[in-house]
Amino acid sequence: FSLFFMACLPEGQTAPDPKGENAREFVKKLFCPVLELTHNHGTEKDDDFSHFVGNEDDRKGFGHIGFLVEDVDATCKALEDLKSDFKKKPMDGNMKGLAFAKDPDGYWVEIIKRGGYDEHSTTYWFDKK
Repeated sequence: FSLFFMACLPEGQTAPDPKGENAREFVKKLFCPVLELTHNHGTEKDDDFSHFVGNEDDRKGFGHIGFLVEDVDATCKALEDLKSDFKKKPMDGNMKGLAFAKDPDGYWVEIIKRGGYDEHSTTYWFDKK
């Protein structure tokens, strides 16, 4: 398997070369939120292999990951400019203010406002009909 780590580093901090001898210790000491992605090898040459994202009818599983952002609308605009597909845009549906983009494999990626929209840090509001 291969491991990939994604993090927003504090200002002024830089990551070492991922293949360098200090990379492993650097990742172990990160205090900020870190997303670990694992790739399990073995299906690369299997023409019959298919994966499931966990959000298909009659096949629920993984669900999604979420990212906190300062501005949901600006983040969605940047993703739209990159031709990303969406399951839900910020003002779609009853829950307003959050979005679900799709990665290239169809996994859902929730876009959430850091700190929320009210004193309770609620990350959405309901449409009042």
